Amino acid sequence: MSKYETVIGLEVHVELATESKIFCSCSAKFGAEQNDHVCPACCGMPGMLPVTNKRVVDLGVTAGLMLNCDINRVTTFDKKSYYYPDLPCSYQTTQWFAPVCVNGTVTIETSKGKKDIRIKQIHMEEDAGKLVHDDWTDTSLVDFNRTSVPLIEIVSQPDLSSAEEVVAYLERLRSLLRFAKVSDCRMEQGSMRCDVNLSVRPEGSDILGVRTEMKNMNSLSAIERAIEYETARHIDAIERGTEVLVQETRRWDDIKGKSYAMRNKETAGDYRYFPDPNVMPIVIDDEWFAKITSTIPDLPEVKKQKYIENLGLSEYDADQLVQSRAFCDCFEAAYAECGMAKDVANWVISDCANMLNKKQMTADMLTIDGKALGQLIKLVADGKVSRANAKKILAVMFNENIDPAAYAEANGLIVSNDTGKIKDVIRGVLDADPKSVADYKNGKEKALMALFGKCMRELKGNCDPQLLRSYLLEMINQ
Repeated sequence: MSKYETVIGLEVHVELATESKIFCSCSAKFGAEQNDHVCPACCGMPGMLPVTNKRVVDLGVTAGLMLNCDINRVTTFDKKSYYYPDLPCSYQTTQWFAPVCVNGTVTIETSKGKKDIRIKQIHMEEDAGKLVHDDWTDTSLVDFNRTSVPLIEIVSQPDLSSAEEVVAYLERLRSLLRFAKVSDCRMEQGSMRCDVNLSVRPEGSDILGVRTEMKNMNSLSAIERAIEYETARHIDAIERGTEVLVQETRRWDDIKGKSYAMRNKETAGDYRYFPDPNVMPIVIDDEWFAKITSTIPDLPEVKKQKYIENLGLSEYDADQLVQSRAFCDCFEAAYAECGMAKDVANWVISDCANMLNKKQMTADMLTIDGKALGQLIKLVADGKVSRANAKKILAVMFNENIDPAAYAEANGLIVSNDTGKIKDVIRGVLDADPKSVADYKNGKEKALMALFGKCMRELKGNCDPQLLRSYLLEMINQ
């Protein structure tokens, strides 16, 4: 039996983390009611002229720098002509002749080791709208909210050869782009989508086989299954003549686990690219370029090494922090304030993460003020606020920008070691629960913990635990 190799190139579409669209001021945020974020410009009304969003260029260049690309300091927009109901102008404004980034590299790691995947180019463009198909009424409706939302398209060379490599590549892209705050890359919301170009050829051959493209894949598991299915389909066609392979665009049905032909694959000539006369060329001068490069963060693996070597964090703690740029930013600001790396790491990856989970938020959504978190941790370390009360303050900090010390003072959460008050509370608890006192004297250690807990509740946690325990034992023995 002949051996074959799969050749895969990816076109990854990533929605940029901007407030507004690429050529108008409509909101680019996900989740609005249908056709709520539209205006005459993004609806393609005649006479409406585009104005380029500068933030889109910033993020496009940032993506290129994170992926080791060369940056075109003069970049232009072009018209890509095709008709589809969700494209109101019957053309898409994109980049063809002078894309913003070219010739990049992404290093991935799989079970076979490390491999460099070449990036052909990254170009900026506008998204199309969304067709909503209603099988019940046999109608299709158009939502233009997504029209003109800014995208970058990351085009790889055909350097990938397996589903494992594709998943590793997409995970690496997602990690880098999230870390640089280029995009949230939430595949379930469509802010990261992938077109898979695949062909099969005899092992060792340098001639590419017939290429098919599967459009708008938006989950890693679906992409993996689709690649395995399509590879098997191509091999069957070559070996057994089950069908004649043609260059085409196909749709993946994840429920049935099969791909279906949609249309013949277009070539560049079919799109009739030409420079968009309404969008001026963009010149990224030295000052602008320097401003963008100054915002580029260390790569996650570089930060991880610094946290371990310079701050003494464990590999596990460092790993957890570098999963999210928001975690890193919060950790670094809190550490700068209190100087306790291990304590800060525990608060971020444990307490903050737990609160995010309860609110069904991702790590990248952490917006708590790191400096304030450092102040709170210091209050606990100095014995001014108990750990339990600090958690209550942290919950407030998730929703409000507060000064932890002032809030603790105003809400009676400062530890008070008033001997008279503590002993009054202990006396009241002991008088109300003589059974637990007797149980402890008879050797039941749990009875002491029950009494301790009651005292701490009465004091609302505002007492040094060691001091409370010593007074409690003293008064029981009296």
